[in-house]
Amino acid sequence: MSTDTVDAGRRRVLTVATSVVGGVGTAFVAVPFLASWAPSEKARAAGAPVEADISKLEPGQLIRVEWRGKPVWIVRRTKEQLASLDSVATKLNDPESNDPQQPVYAKNAHRSVKEEYLVLVGLCTHLGCSPTYTPQQGAISPDWEGGFFCPCHGSKFDMAGRVFSGVPAQQNMVVPKHTFLNDSLILIGEDGEAA
Repeated sequence: MSTDTVDAGRRRVLTVATSVVGGVGTAFVAVPFLASWAPSEKARAAGAPVEADISKLEPGQLIRVEWRGKPVWIVRRTKEQLASLDSVATKLNDPESNDPQQPVYAKNAHRSVKEEYLVLVGLCTHLGCSPTYTPQQGAISPDWEGGFFCPCHGSKFDMAGRVFSGVPAQQNMVVPKHTFLNDSLILIGEDGEAA
């Protein structure tokens, strides 16, 4: 065999072997690189739904949970607080909740799945301050029926998180997606049917 002739079979084997090794090497480099684009466990947990135990929540009480870095309030409204929703409707900016600040299933007078339980993102829709839960009648003004008051700029919301007319905030407070897992647990951040 002359030294000037090329062994085509051997060249083919070397080309295939080099391609396979190159492909495997590329995969070893690409997998960690692509995996680095995925959100971290902490980031995934921050956006994950959160369970809230309401088993010990008494009528008139409010509990706070954190979801996506925001405060979420759950209020178990009394019969009197529910009755006040109709009496303040004429004083509200959006009494029918026409602005999409809530899921479709909470677009009602009480803005909730179950009348008794209100679930709200606890931030004022004006500048994101945190209003105070002020359920006592007359606490803010003589005609105050109870609700949420933002002392930073004076925005007021009723016991359904609906904004009063003539205050800096123009939108109702946000009702996050939520579902009742049972009579004791609410899952915040995920839609579902009432239990």
